[in-house]
Amino acid sequence: MSESACNQNRRTLLKGIAATSLLCPLYSTSVFAASKKRLYIDGLSFLPENLADVRESKLDAYICDISAIEPITQPDGTTNYKRTYQACIESIKQAKKVVDDNPSVLLQGLTGNDIAKARNEQRTAVYFQIQGADCVEADADNANSGDKPWPQLDQFHQHGLRVLQLTHHYGNRFAGGALDNDGFQSLNKPLTADGKALIAELNRRNILIDVSHSSPQTALDTAKVSTKPIVQSHGAVRSIVNNARCSPDEVIRAIADTGGVFGIFMMSFWLTNKPVPTIDDYIRQLDRVARLGGMDAVAIANDFPLRGQENLLALNNNNAEGVKQYLGWWQSLADKNVLGFDHTPEHVVIPEFNHIDRMNRIDDALAKARYKSSDRDRFLGGNWQRVLKQVLV
Repeated sequence: MSESACNQNRRTLLKGIAATSLLCPLYSTSVFAASKKRLYIDGLSFLPENLADVRESKLDAYICDISAIEPITQPDGTTNYKRTYQACIESIKQAKKVVDDNPSVLLQGLTGNDIAKARNEQRTAVYFQIQGADCVEADADNANSGDKPWPQLDQFHQHGLRVLQLTHHYGNRFAGGALDNDGFQSLNKPLTADGKALIAELNRRNILIDVSHSSPQTALDTAKVSTKPIVQSHGAVRSIVNNARCSPDEVIRAIADTGGVFGIFMMSFWLTNKPVPTIDDYIRQLDRVARLGGMDAVAIANDFPLRGQENLLALNNNNAEGVKQYLGWWQSLADKNVLGFDHTPEHVVIPEFNHIDRMNRIDDALAKARYKSSDRDRFLGGNWQRVLKQVLV
């Protein structure tokens, strides 16, 4: 989605929270009990302003983006949003305070075992993530000098960072970005030497590596270099929608081969090119990942707030109106000949899933698609739990 639409209020939102320390029935704590429900883990969302949303989402755990951004104008006139050290260290401190101030609702996820702990205590574990390694870029200069290498990465880890995305849309010192790739091999940028050093440090510190938004070659290189499972926390399948932000089949296979997972997100313009997105389009994405990487590679992601894409909710999920906020950004990429952006989007969300109760609804949709209960266990949380337990030790 466009960075301005997704991120412009995030830092303000975190400060505000910290300062104030199918229709379904309302969620209750009795329903939340671990013995009463399937394990639900979301691959990417955010801390909500109203923490009642956490309970209502029915999530046992989720990867929680706590990034803060600084807008950077690219040489071609487009805007990138970098997660700088200064912005993100402030943001992660604010997010940690929110969690610490609300122990009856939230548990800061530090190891994979915290999912079971949160479940038993009727809380939700949140695993802090930053969408871009720009926040630790200076560390590469210090990696081989002095006796305190990678101090910024250490600081983030001490404040609870457990998942790090290598880049966001555009390449950086470590990795190539998905939107650097306009379909020509020369722009499918690989993992750099600094990137390989970063992967080694993330493995050593037991931080989960996320290749969302990376170029295909960077993702493939990362899968080869990492000694631990890697993930794409939120994305879609390029063999269904031929867009640079979607991943080729070989990337999905490579992630699965590391023991990692691939999360399908809720942004419908990357799920289908059909004029009206449906539940079946989402199930088709999950099915494709299962066919490429196996049942253990499939996961659910969001990439919107827990309640859903807020502008679309205010518009009663009117996609024709809601998509307008993305068209300027989309056209700027079409003007650069970025792969797939010549197809103008007509929608943003699958209406049925742009809802606080999406996990239950996905569960029901998978049952209707004749997925057996054990596979739904994997897709809706089991696969995420396995990877988090393996990496976050």
